[in-house]
Amino acid sequence: MSDFPTTARVVIIGGGVVGTSTLFHLARAGWDDCVLLEKNELTAGSTWHAAGNCPNFAPNWAVMNMQRYGAEMYRGLAEDVDYPMNYHVTGAIRLAHSKERMQEFEKIAAQAAAQGLTMDICSPDELKAHNPFMETHDLAGGLWDPLDGDIDPAQLTQALAKGARDAGGRIERFCPLTGLDRDGDEWIVKTHKGEIRAQYVVNCAGYYAQRVGEMFKPFGGRTVPMVVMSHQYFLTGQLPELEAYTKERGQKMPMIRDPEISYYLRQDKHGLNLGPYERNCKAHWVTPDDPMPEDFSFQLYPDDLERLEFYIEDAMARLPLLGEGGVERNINGPIPYAPDGLPMIGPMPGVKNAFEGHSFTFGIAQGGGAGKVLAEWIMHGETELDMWSVDPRRYTDYCDHDYCHAKALETYGHEYAMHFPHHEWPAGRDKKLSPNHQSLLDAGAQMGAYNGWERANWFAKPGDDTSEEATQTWDRNGPWAPRIAEEVAAVRDHAGVLDMPGFSRYALSGAGAAEWLRGQITGALPKVGRMNLAYFTDTRGRILTEMTVIRWAEDEFWLMTAAVALWHDFELLQKALPADGSLSLSDITRDWSTLLVTGPASRAVLDGLTEGADLHATWMSVQDATVAGKPAKLLRVSFAGELGWEVHTAFDDSAAVYDAVRAAGAAPFGMYALNSMRIEKGYRTWKGDLSTDYSMLEAGLDRWVKFDKPQDFRGKAALVGERDAGVAKRFVTMTVEAGEQDAPYMSPVVYGGEVVGETTSADWGHRVGKAIALGTIRADLAQPGTEVEINVFGQLRRAVVEPDQPLWDPENTRIKA
Repeated sequence: MSDFPTTARVVIIGGGVVGTSTLFHLARAGWDDCVLLEKNELTAGSTWHAAGNCPNFAPNWAVMNMQRYGAEMYRGLAEDVDYPMNYHVTGAIRLAHSKERMQEFEKIAAQAAAQGLTMDICSPDELKAHNPFMETHDLAGGLWDPLDGDIDPAQLTQALAKGARDAGGRIERFCPLTGLDRDGDEWIVKTHKGEIRAQYVVNCAGYYAQRVGEMFKPFGGRTVPMVVMSHQYFLTGQLPELEAYTKERGQKMPMIRDPEISYYLRQDKHGLNLGPYERNCKAHWVTPDDPMPEDFSFQLYPDDLERLEFYIEDAMARLPLLGEGGVERNINGPIPYAPDGLPMIGPMPGVKNAFEGHSFTFGIAQGGGAGKVLAEWIMHGETELDMWSVDPRRYTDYCDHDYCHAKALETYGHEYAMHFPHHEWPAGRDKKLSPNHQSLLDAGAQMGAYNGWERANWFAKPGDDTSEEATQTWDRNGPWAPRIAEEVAAVRDHAGVLDMPGFSRYALSGAGAAEWLRGQITGALPKVGRMNLAYFTDTRGRILTEMTVIRWAEDEFWLMTAAVALWHDFELLQKALPADGSLSLSDITRDWSTLLVTGPASRAVLDGLTEGADLHATWMSVQDATVAGKPAKLLRVSFAGELGWEVHTAFDDSAAVYDAVRAAGAAPFGMYALNSMRIEKGYRTWKGDLSTDYSMLEAGLDRWVKFDKPQDFRGKAALVGERDAGVAKRFVTMTVEAGEQDAPYMSPVVYGGEVVGETTSADWGHRVGKAIALGTIRADLAQPGTEVEINVFGQLRRAVVEPDQPLWDPENTRIKA
């Protein structure tokens, strides 16, 4: 075709709501040479059969931000692009059957308030006033969101498409992708209409994203970790009562969501739409005898209403009107699921200049915000807000097909589940095991998964309740609480050992490695035989990651980081390497394992096991030694804030060293105890306290910024400007009169009735006997002794800003002993 585009800055694959939103945001930002390819007609995938619900509610801070942006944009979109849309802002009710659900609603309402949204906690009578058709006698209460509603997915997509075209974006319908190639830094995007040379390619292919992802494998890609689920909802016939209600009120009946039973129920025209997320759910196209068809555009699966019988019966009891309408039409369509139920938005792992925007279970609600986020990634290489929770790089090498299938079934079947702080989901486990795994289980370890690696969270004793049900509470105390206290006491008073497989670690070497690394980090490098912390920032001086830098020789380093940061941080380093190939960077995570041996007696424990080591070498020193007859690297550091060492051995040698350390008197402890101890020291965690939501100065990491070094590290100019202008908010440690629960992530901090900050992590400090919260607050309030309040599950709890030093061992005498 003569008018087919042969070049483009960006090619987007997939014409659903996410693809068109991405094109819309790029074009509106001035990138008007972008092309969207759709294999059929726009909306032919999950978009066309989507129910179109648009909640603001989300347990996840980043996702709520994304949905809030989208809903606000949708409310003005029809006028903005001059395209009529059916968008009904009806408000919505969420029902609570239990105290725990009410607590969740209090948590989300507080989070919403911090984002400028109003969500009201309601009594059963108040719920009835919002929706008179509903039975409320058995409820504990609920939540009301006045801005919830529903939108026509096809009209929304066409409105975004019109806005994109008007701003210069190009859409090619009936133009399937047939292949990909590269020529230098350019993509060659192949279709039967012709080829397009592009700088960036974006996979927005919905439930076909895994198939499209296969085309990226020759260029470093992986199998996309997703599964296609069958989601059903049905529509009733028209109901005179709803027609009369709509005429009287001038709007539709507010939506009902029952998260305990697991369904939504809303008005559709003058009938009802019931959509359950059933426990006995089903995946499609997951076995060789059920292959994905080449084209499933505008198609549905056969009805399977028997799966929904329980949910239909419960919904009819809740809203008797439902039983009067009959089933007029059933929709059973494909919906993509990532293992955690959150979408994948961001850089494609392992592939240069490729991005992903797919696996949306709530694509209509999230599509507007997702397009904004993707456009930011593509244009700027960074996003306005931290979006790690939807970053595709959060899934790494453990996400095989069996894992994705098991997690998709679990996540879909628990779509409205509460995510309690001490609960571990059971599906898809034991993907990566330490050599000490069985020893840990024999000692009573209750395990958690960290980037697929199994680590002990806490150690149970005979008679402790280790059931999954026992963890389904927001309360701090449970069967684990006395055991954590015992584990902390063992570390404080004697010595403990924590098995920590899966630290992400990379080996960096080559002539000039040190100088190159100085240009990447905000601070200084350690001397040979030493280690320190190093921070990488974006162009705004916001924290991309924290790494431990271990210097073995002048130009020979280990860089260590969080387990879950494996692909994120490797890509950060790899993308910045010199093009001349002078430096070598390799991922050696699987080759090594780590034991944390810590406590005042840890020197004595290691003394009888170690040869060739100086156990009086200073804090932050590194050395080679033999431990229990095995070659090891000793790092004098402890995240627990006690005298201690990280003992790094070859992976297969870890068991012998662990057994010897245990036999020498070190007690096993778990990740929960470590978290309690690190928070007493004010140590930050990645993507909790450290994220791109905060600059280095806001995070209180000023001493790791070397303003006077000659290297012009990324973000330096922004940090200089922030330093000179004054920092708007500051990182603080607060002690909290916290009651039975600790402050959840992003709990609002209040002063004088105004939200002035948020918490980033919280726990009980067993050594200091206090509840502790870390977070950021307005800079003028970050003075020791300032009294504030923290919204903890709807209760304003008094908190006090502490001096800028560790609560436990503020002089670090124990670490340096």
